[in-house]
Amino acid sequence: MSKKELRLVRSVLAGFFIVVFIVGALTSVKALQFKAMGDAAALQVMPPEPVNSIEVRREHMQPRVSAVGSVVAVQGTVVSAEADGVVREIMFEAGSIVKAGQDLVRLDADIERAQLRSAEAAAKLAHVSYTRAKDLIGSRAISQAELDTAEANMAQADAQIENIRAAIDKKVVRAPFTGKLGIRRISVGQFLNKGNPIVSLQSLDPVYVEFSLPQQRLGDLADGLTVAVASDAYPGEQFQGAITAVDPDVDPATRNVRVQATLANADQRLRPGMFVSVDVVLAQAQDVLVIPSTAVMHAAHGDSIFLIEEGEANAEGKKALVVRQQPVQLGARQGDFVVATDGVEAGDQIVSTGVFKLRPGTPVVVDNTLAPQFTFAPQPDNT
Repeated sequence: MSKKELRLVRSVLAGFFIVVFIVGALTSVKALQFKAMGDAAALQVMPPEPVNSIEVRREHMQPRVSAVGSVVAVQGTVVSAEADGVVREIMFEAGSIVKAGQDLVRLDADIERAQLRSAEAAAKLAHVSYTRAKDLIGSRAISQAELDTAEANMAQADAQIENIRAAIDKKVVRAPFTGKLGIRRISVGQFLNKGNPIVSLQSLDPVYVEFSLPQQRLGDLADGLTVAVASDAYPGEQFQGAITAVDPDVDPATRNVRVQATLANADQRLRPGMFVSVDVVLAQAQDVLVIPSTAVMHAAHGDSIFLIEEGEANAEGKKALVVRQQPVQLGARQGDFVVATDGVEAGDQIVSTGVFKLRPGTPVVVDNTLAPQFTFAPQPDNT
């Protein structure tokens, strides 16, 4: 090997060792850095998560069954014409209160009155003929058959008068019951056929609320049970009533039973056709454990809550608070609360809000400064 080639080999080897040295140095530095970061991470402690807490308590609760229903008038109809005729007089104001039997509309009856006068004249003649026939039958001037014919003619003439008077009476449309009128649908001079609508008439005090419940609730239902009704037309208000009827049969398609409640409605704020939510207050009261609905985490595998417990002691002997996920069985709901039938005991401290941000073993600190107030009858301000 020549001197030139020898120098080249020495240069390559020298460069190789220098590169290996640099790489080794860098690797050592990085390893020291990673070790330092790991040691620091091992010493780090996650700050506790602030949570709202509440104590599981036992309440004396009146169970309720919720449903949706509709307001129905005790008496309601669309007043219609019972005879043909031209409207001569409208005797009511739209939206007014009317009494049973009050005149609402008068139709033209000139033809019927003329027919009545003709019928009365014919009846007068028939009465005279019958009186004369009775006098003549005593002297045997006429036969019994002629007397019977005169009597039949008199009765037929009287019946014709009654028929025409009934027709004239139907020319006046009257309120069938006391109630509130709606918007009139006719005008003076309009020709009405028999059955044409005139105005809606509804009896608004009291009113019915009709709703359906599953057949499983049949054993809980009874006449007189209190019913609380709410409508989005009057946020935050409830109307009290009572069950007055339960259908004797169950709908074979839905397996639901139809229920009717009666409510006082003196101010007439509940109107027929309104959609309402209904709470039936069942008769039996129960002592149950209740928790806020917001404390429950719903998942495919079941419902659960987070219990607040003391964790292991640290180096200073202090025990931090941690959460433990606990499966629960739920029952009826009322207001902001839900009944817990299994999984918790009275006195347990649980997380009341924000459970979605927690994991089992998460350290927590209780801060109820801004904790919401839970009630059985919430009345939100923003509804």
